[in-house]
Amino acid sequence: MMWLMTSRSNDALEFKVKVVAVYGTLSDLLSVASSKLGIKATSVYNGKGGLIDDIALIRDDDVLFVCEGEPFIDPQTDSKLPEGLSGSHTDWLTLNVGGRYFTTTRSTLVNKEPDSMLAHMFKDKGVWGNKQDHRGAFLIDRSPEYFEPILNYLRHGQLIVNDGINLLGVLEEARFFGIDSLIEHLEVAIKNSQPPEDHSPISRKEFVRFLLATPTKSELRCQGLNFSGADLSRLDLRYINFKMANLSRCNLAHANLCCANLERADLSGSVLDCANLQGVKMLCSNAEGASLKLCNFEDPSGLKANLEGANLKGVDMEGSQMTGINLRVATLKNAKLKNCNLRGATLAGTDLENCDLSGCDLQEANLRGSNVKGAIFEEMLTPLHMSQSVR
Repeated sequence: MMWLMTSRSNDALEFKVKVVAVYGTLSDLLSVASSKLGIKATSVYNGKGGLIDDIALIRDDDVLFVCEGEPFIDPQTDSKLPEGLSGSHTDWLTLNVGGRYFTTTRSTLVNKEPDSMLAHMFKDKGVWGNKQDHRGAFLIDRSPEYFEPILNYLRHGQLIVNDGINLLGVLEEARFFGIDSLIEHLEVAIKNSQPPEDHSPISRKEFVRFLLATPTKSELRCQGLNFSGADLSRLDLRYINFKMANLSRCNLAHANLCCANLERADLSGSVLDCANLQGVKMLCSNAEGASLKLCNFEDPSGLKANLEGANLKGVDMEGSQMTGINLRVATLKNAKLKNCNLRGATLAGTDLENCDLSGCDLQEANLRGSNVKGAIFEEMLTPLHMSQSVR
């Protein structure tokens, strides 16, 4: 036994329902349908809109739609089914999402995510008062491109997004409709689609290209960049902002770093021999184990280099010109400062433990509060007055 329903008649949807026995061939069924329903039946569709071309496809209690040749029309888009025929097999819906039509079943929208907005909208007919267009499709003012992957997910449980569709857009739609399980899939997919962060150091060739493209009067900002191990020797690096940059193990020999900002930069293990460091700012920088031999910190205009709070453990600054340099509360433990010009330097609170200061000029230098335990003061060019050092 099966249910037979007609389609349209004179552009107005009219339902005629008959219960008939299935026997013989498909032609026999069409003949019975034509006789029972009073139409010239030419096609038979199942409840999901599939064309029946073999009677063997029909099962007991199937609901079939019979028409006179016109394409299958979902009765849910134009009217309500007769009472008693609103089961899950025949409860089809058409959605108008941003001007694009999607046909699906009520169970698809409700069953997988029962707490979602879509489930609440279509769980009970008429409760939400959903608006319909002239074709009977339910109006939803959202993006159809982003809605399609959501609908497919509700159909088969797999996240499939076509090329050219932005996952972030699909994620926002999933959040809007409250599809919680899909949100988790999308967040993972977005994270996996992001290119890995490139932490590789900048090479000399790349940096020279940046320098050539920058006007001489423009400040080049390299804050936080990674130059680890790069060869930047003999380059003009004046006024560049290297704040918090990674310059560890760099070759900066003979480089011009006049007035450069190296605050909190990592210069550990770097080579800065013979570099021009006039007016350089190296507050709280880490230059542990670096080589700064024969460097020039002295600016004839009176601009003083500032290395306050810097970590200079074990540095080799032999023969450097450091008149008026600010090394307040810096750490120079085990450093080599032989034959350095430290005239008028600020060394207050500086840790000079085991520091080699032999042959240095410390005239008018301020060593108040500095730690000179184990420091070497041999062959001093000028006598060190007791008032210059407290301990």
